Amino acid sequence: MDRVLQRCDSRSEEASHEWIVWKPGRTKSAKERPAEDAGILPPWDPKSGDLRVLVDTPRGSVVKFKLDLENGVYKVAHILASGLVFPFDFGSIPGTLADDGDPVDLLVLAEAATFPGCLVTVRLIGAFEAKQTQEGRTDRNDRLLGVASESRAYANVRALRDLPRKLLDEIEGFFVTYNEARGRRFRVTRRVGAAAARRLVKEGERRFRFRETPKK
Repeated sequence: MDRVLQRCDSRSEEASHEWIVWKPGRTKSAKERPAEDAGILPPWDPKSGDLRVLVDTPRGSVVKFKLDLENGVYKVAHILASGLVFPFDFGSIPGTLADDGDPVDLLVLAEAATFPGCLVTVRLIGAFEAKQTQEGRTDRNDRLLGVASESRAYANVRALRDLPRKLLDEIEGFFVTYNEARGRRFRVTRRVGAAAARRLVKEGERRFRFRETPKK
């Protein structure tokens, strides 16, 4: 069944919404499956060259939402621990898969929150390469960072170095504390720039095309 999502446009003072159709992925034996074939939005916007991100959890939310890929809807994943809220919109990049089998995640820097299912074009600025350990198993769990293309407050931000170190430390601290509250150890191994972050997206695209099974 086709699902309808909204695209946010913040170029005017009153945000307008452009309706688009998103379809849950379909299975295609073991052959290569492009995003367009599966009815999924491609990860890159053809006009701007920026990333497309589907917001699942808005800035300031104490509820973590998650995209149910099978049914094409958003559902409540869990409630954050007391005192924790998402510092910025958090979403996923369509047409990608991370090591854990979910779409690649990205934190969207902007001056205001959107809503679950909002499609935002994002300028990629870097990533926190990270490892997450739970029940004795350690996996890669990178956190990409980007700026909403229509943001005014972050219009001049093109790389991590353009952000205050304190803000980056606070974002890293959020992910560490968020995971600790869920019984997981989250450790950032290094901070990388836009080029390295772009390679992470490309790896996610490759996994999606071939539907690689995450390593156990």
